[in-house]
Amino acid sequence: MSRICEICGKKPVKGHKVSHANNKSVKIWRPNLQKIRCVVGKSGEVKRVKACTRCIRSGFLKKAI
Repeated sequence: MSRICEICGKKPVKGHKVSHANNKSVKIWRPNLQKIRCVVGKSGEVKRVKACTRCIRSGFLKKAI
């Protein structure tokens, strides 16, 4: 199960978590993905898509009822 937004392609980012004592440990920031039923394509096909919350809020998807 990949953690990639199917709309914008957002995926996990790796970096360092830095403590107050300047100790560094690897941290992964994952996108907030939601499974959503939406209308895809011109035919009006309903499909389940994994999309980040930014894409859902911005109106790139049309939710299926």
